[in-house]
Amino acid sequence: MADVVELELTRGQSAPRDARRLIDSSFGSTLQRAELESAKLCISELVTNALVHGRGTIRLRLALDEDKLLVEVIDEGAGFEREVRVEDFEQLGGWGLTIVDAVSSRWGVHDGTTHVWFELERPGPRIGAEKNPLGEDSPTG
Repeated sequence: MADVVELELTRGQSAPRDARRLIDSSFGSTLQRAELESAKLCISELVTNALVHGRGTIRLRLALDEDKLLVEVIDEGAGFEREVRVEDFEQLGGWGLTIVDAVSSRWGVHDGTTHVWFELERPGPRIGAEKNPLGEDSPTG
């Protein structure tokens, strides 16, 4: 069973900091230090994107179980814009989703919305068919 925490963030410059504080106060004693730092980095990037590119209320949903941490950032924008941008490597901004892609286990967007999520897989063995994506009990099938 996952522990779930939800918060509506105040739209403003303090939102990324508030999101980091929430994950720290909610799961800081449960997550390993590296997991917590990765989660804070990714959550900062997604909340900053919601501030810069989104609209309206920003909602944050965190769910932690023994297998993964799931973080969702949802705002009231018109949807995720898929565009190819040509950026100079030395440019300061525009690296958020590249960072999330590099640090998280996986991430994505719910089509037609500005609902972006990432997962951090937790270390440890995955035992049994319910943990195996192929539904098999053994690695050999």
